[in-house]
Amino acid sequence: MKKMGDMLLQENPFSEIVMGNTALVRAMVEAGTRVVTSYPGSPTPEIATAIRSIPPAARPFYFEFSTNEKVATEVAFGAAMNGHLSTVFFKSVGLNVASDSFVQLSLMKITGGMVIVLGDDPGANSSQNEQDNRHFAHMSYTPVFEPANPSEVYSFYREAARISRQRQMPIIVRLTTHVCHAKERVEFGGWKPKPHDPAIRFNAADGPFIPITSMVFPKKRRALENLSAIERIAGDSGLNRLVDNQNQNYGIITAGLPFLSLLEVLENAAEQPDILKLAVVYPVSRKRVTQFLQAHDKVLVLEELDNILEKEIKLIAFEEKIGTGIIGKKDAEDWIGEYTPDKVFQVIKKNWPELLPDKPEKQDRISEAPPRPAQMCPGCGHRAAFHAIAKAVSEQDIKVADIGCHTLGFLPPYKMGDILLCMGASTGIGSGMSLFNSTGKVIAFLGDSTFFHAGLPGIINALFNKHQLTLIIMENGTTAMTGHQSHAASGENFNEPVDAIPVRKVLEGFGIEQIHETDTYQMKKLTELVKKAMAEPGLSVVIAKHPCMLKQMREKRRRPGFKSVPVTILQDDCTRRYECVEKFGCPSFVRNKDGRITINHDLCIGDGSCVRVCPSQAINLPKGDRK
Repeated sequence: MKKMGDMLLQENPFSEIVMGNTALVRAMVEAGTRVVTSYPGSPTPEIATAIRSIPPAARPFYFEFSTNEKVATEVAFGAAMNGHLSTVFFKSVGLNVASDSFVQLSLMKITGGMVIVLGDDPGANSSQNEQDNRHFAHMSYTPVFEPANPSEVYSFYREAARISRQRQMPIIVRLTTHVCHAKERVEFGGWKPKPHDPAIRFNAADGPFIPITSMVFPKKRRALENLSAIERIAGDSGLNRLVDNQNQNYGIITAGLPFLSLLEVLENAAEQPDILKLAVVYPVSRKRVTQFLQAHDKVLVLEELDNILEKEIKLIAFEEKIGTGIIGKKDAEDWIGEYTPDKVFQVIKKNWPELLPDKPEKQDRISEAPPRPAQMCPGCGHRAAFHAIAKAVSEQDIKVADIGCHTLGFLPPYKMGDILLCMGASTGIGSGMSLFNSTGKVIAFLGDSTFFHAGLPGIINALFNKHQLTLIIMENGTTAMTGHQSHAASGENFNEPVDAIPVRKVLEGFGIEQIHETDTYQMKKLTELVKKAMAEPGLSVVIAKHPCMLKQMREKRRRPGFKSVPVTILQDDCTRRYECVEKFGCPSFVRNKDGRITINHDLCIGDGSCVRVCPSQAINLPKGDRK
């Protein structure tokens, strides 16, 4: 069986079917990247999975999961300033966290070169919004390469790294969810390992690197000069692609994933428009766009999310006095969602109905997948926690959610979460909601990974300003939602075991005295602790602990001979009060048409958290290997 790590380090040219995230890691290897940092977030975690497949001793670059995206950006920047080609990657909203440092990068002369890989998320598949990070690129004067498939992920990263190192500037490679996860056969080049050069390359004399007032304008001029250079490079680059169908009437300008969807939609078109696929979406190549506009009577700009390319292209047409009819987004629907083939069909049909049939050719062969609500895994400690906490709070109490698996607590039957913004915001929001609030209590939820990522300032603020609220830290020992990455309290980092930084000791170090702690499976005790904490003045904390059961069960199943034993329902004892399905809500329970409750053996892990829930004591926990 072929091992991913061996493939990624193969020295001779080869081809392989890989996903976009894997192709990126091979590109890092070939480009001579020396430092890679990240904070986990979909759609990018598989980049780290590919990196992990390379044994640490053979890995040609250093990698770490940093405590958050801002720190990850700063570590990569520091390494790049010391002459090492560096990369930082994270998901779309991660750039919000990193932005304070990110917006300064283009002002700096980055000795080793630095590539920022963004996993944008049109469709909000795993994010709280659909933000278009091309806006950040414009604000920070940072060029953007946008690949459409794994082959382009590979080639675009290599070119971005080359230019970044040559011009000593940051460059964004903007991926989207489907580009990260798509698979195709990629033609890879050769690679020869080179020893690390430990020489210090940072030279303060090349600076100054301090962006104080007197230094900002020269640095900004350099950033703008770099942008102009990238525009010229993009205009001459073979990365841009022209699909020339000799059609002077219809032309389409697009980039990234929408290009692939467009090709599929046009298979059954009455005639084939010409297509200009841009590789560098900021800055846009004025030369290429001007030539394309002048050659066509009407041009459609096809882009996901915001109308960034559209505005750039219309500006070029105005300044160049080109009379081509340019069509952009027409209504709100054009701004929403991924540009999958169905979506692109609708956009083309809306603007040029004469080009396409009345409905997509493949529509009759596509069956809609049944809706499947998001839910916590069987045995999840968060489920037990919410079931217990629900018994401690009233309808007047305000419950502030945060980012993590526990975000799903706002769904029925738990309804534990009334408001949410972003990672680590719950304590600050809760503090504000506690002001002038005499009719109810405020509780805020926070995961243990988020605690270290962005939760500490809000906790310090609540303590410092004596806000009245109860913080419930949902501690499961991992960054579960994005694939079980370690964090500061896990006792290991990406590369090796380390001393854990316990959540409770951090809280005690802040001077918080009202700290309570229990395993979430001890539901009665957790209910009592939450009631007690809510009655205490000022900031009180409840640490609701239980290991992530998905992670634990995966580890147990690797043991030879391990077999989980599901619970059973004692039908003669069951009084059909349905606490197990209506209030506890484990997906392992099946409510049959005849009213009986049975167990889905494919889902039940036999953890026994449900046993304490049944008022009839009708759930039986057989003996088995649960170690």
